[in-house]
Amino acid sequence: MYGLLLESIYEYLKQTYGENVAEEIRKRANIHQHSFVTHKVYSETLVPRMGDAAAAITGTPKDELMEQFGVAFVTFVGHYGYDRVLRVLGRHMRDFLNGLDNLHEYLRFSYAKLKPPSFFCENETKEGLTLHYRSKRKGFLHYVKGQIKTVGSLFYNTHVEIDVISHRETEDLTHVVFQLKFDNYAYREPVEKKDITQTTKLHVRSAVFFDVFPFHLVFNRDMLIRSAGKGLEQVLEGLEGRQVDTEFVMMRPLLEFTWKNVMSHTNNVFELQSVNETKAQRQQDLDDLSDDDVCSFQTETASRRTRVSRASRRISYAQSQDCGTIYSQPAHDQVYNSARTSYLRLKGQMMFMEEWDSILFLGTPIMENLDVMFTTGLYINDLSMHDSSRDLVLAGTQQSAELKLALDQEQQKNKKLEETMRKLDAEMKKTDSLLYQMIPKSVADRLRKGEPAMNTCEVFESVTILFSDVVGFTTICSQITPMQVVGMLNAMYTEFDQLSEKNQVYKVETIGDAYMVVAGAPIKTKYHAHHICNMAFDMLDAMSNLTDPSTGGNMRIRVGVHSGAVVAGVVGMKMPRYCLFGDTVNTASRMESTGEAMKLHVSETTKQFISSGDGYVLQERGSIQVKGKGSMKTYWLMGIPGHDPAKYAELARRGSHMPPLENGKHVNGFDTLGPEDAELDGLESDKT
Repeated sequence: MYGLLLESIYEYLKQTYGENVAEEIRKRANIHQHSFVTHKVYSETLVPRMGDAAAAITGTPKDELMEQFGVAFVTFVGHYGYDRVLRVLGRHMRDFLNGLDNLHEYLRFSYAKLKPPSFFCENETKEGLTLHYRSKRKGFLHYVKGQIKTVGSLFYNTHVEIDVISHRETEDLTHVVFQLKFDNYAYREPVEKKDITQTTKLHVRSAVFFDVFPFHLVFNRDMLIRSAGKGLEQVLEGLEGRQVDTEFVMMRPLLEFTWKNVMSHTNNVFELQSVNETKAQRQQDLDDLSDDDVCSFQTETASRRTRVSRASRRISYAQSQDCGTIYSQPAHDQVYNSARTSYLRLKGQMMFMEEWDSILFLGTPIMENLDVMFTTGLYINDLSMHDSSRDLVLAGTQQSAELKLALDQEQQKNKKLEETMRKLDAEMKKTDSLLYQMIPKSVADRLRKGEPAMNTCEVFESVTILFSDVVGFTTICSQITPMQVVGMLNAMYTEFDQLSEKNQVYKVETIGDAYMVVAGAPIKTKYHAHHICNMAFDMLDAMSNLTDPSTGGNMRIRVGVHSGAVVAGVVGMKMPRYCLFGDTVNTASRMESTGEAMKLHVSETTKQFISSGDGYVLQERGSIQVKGKGSMKTYWLMGIPGHDPAKYAELARRGSHMPPLENGKHVNGFDTLGPEDAELDGLESDKT
């Protein structure tokens, strides 16, 4: 599949849904290319993947999207001048449809590896016609509908209605029969031809006629070759008297090579390929063999025609209701491998000659370049002089070389661009990952769109906040080096960060040894208190894995929890952070500072959000004095679902080794609030 088609689809997605959505579709479809080269061949799976991804993201049905892709293609190709090709296919819509099968043949010079579909019209009336569509690809039914409708309205000012009469798919072929309804005013009923009088006839001997067309074939109803042009006889051995359907494979239209199918498709361009190698290639093969291998080679060559004939007769073709038999790809591949250049390819027209009761094929060799011509065993003087065959081969070779050079340069530039885009994509992912660690994704995306920071601020009526700090942090810092302090905090915060992901809470910030998380913002949930309480217990469990560098024992923390309303958002311009504001923040901090080592200090407000029936065990602590709040009833959280109460009792017992409070300080001199905590305490009205 060429990049032209993919380019048109991606451009449609960008124009219709915006570049951000188109980029999201590209990533969801797992397409690594950021752009497509017009003449480059890509995987056949890209279009279905883009259709599936676009349908999932936009909510538009895939069939509708595929039809729109077809519409977009017709308008998009105008950028490359192909709209002029579409315009000159015929004066009327019927002319375009009857010549549709030949359209792709005109593009083969620019797209040599094209795998075109096949079209055939029948049952034409003034109200429309029946169109048969055959393709080796699947899933393009609605794409074709969109193309046909757009061509009718854009180039012929004709509204076309399309109904699907039948749709059949085999492993290798899609066959769809469309009923096209439109104002076919240009259609004329066929009139029986009148006999021309004897005096106006110009008699031409068949020998002269055949000399003019050196690559012709004449075969009768039994598919027996009655005449072969001298050009064919130069490259293929003894064609006359043999079966045309065993000497040649019909590559286009996609039908079985039968008399009936040829007669019903005389308006189509036919492409034939020889079953056997040309004389020149066979001689080259013989020259490359040793004397001992020549005999076996000749035996193999003699039996090849028999095998091909049997293969042709073994082909199981499904019977069509209206147009006979259809093409079978496996048998087609068994008969001939089209990648070999040593086989002759012919393109031309089939005509029924009533006087001979035979079909005349007027063909021309398909030569991509002079090397192929030489390999085949043909020369310029073998081609017809009366048409452009010789000019096309010579001029085409020169233009092909120039086109290949330009294409190679374009692909090289595109390769560098793709590599740059991949590196940019990787860096953007790193940037996004870092940004989303600092600011919630939903808020960051709004800021990216240009919203003012203040617009991100939002009131959350019910959240739960947790504060923790390290017991005796000041004393610990005085006994170890600064790098040891950093290492200790990094180990602890790494554990806590992992637990925040597990418990679905959002890490707000760390200041010194203080760690702050929230549940219920930025993602609202009615289970915010449950998430925070679960997080708190996991934090206590994690302390058994963390070592106090000053003593070699386990580190200990205090934890305070409170629930209430906050305002959350990003403020300021430099070093933006997601901050929480309100009395709930201050109270949660007070709950931590008035707590005890290795215990979970919970406010009465938080208690109201969790139920003992859910497995949460609370023990009333009583009323305590809280700065700025006065007397508050608080609780110790003694157990949560899934945690062993005995294990918690052991953790609390270890924490109780600290002497009781006396005027806000432990009797051993450890501060409940260290100097850094006191500084933090003084800023609580402003901090997050």
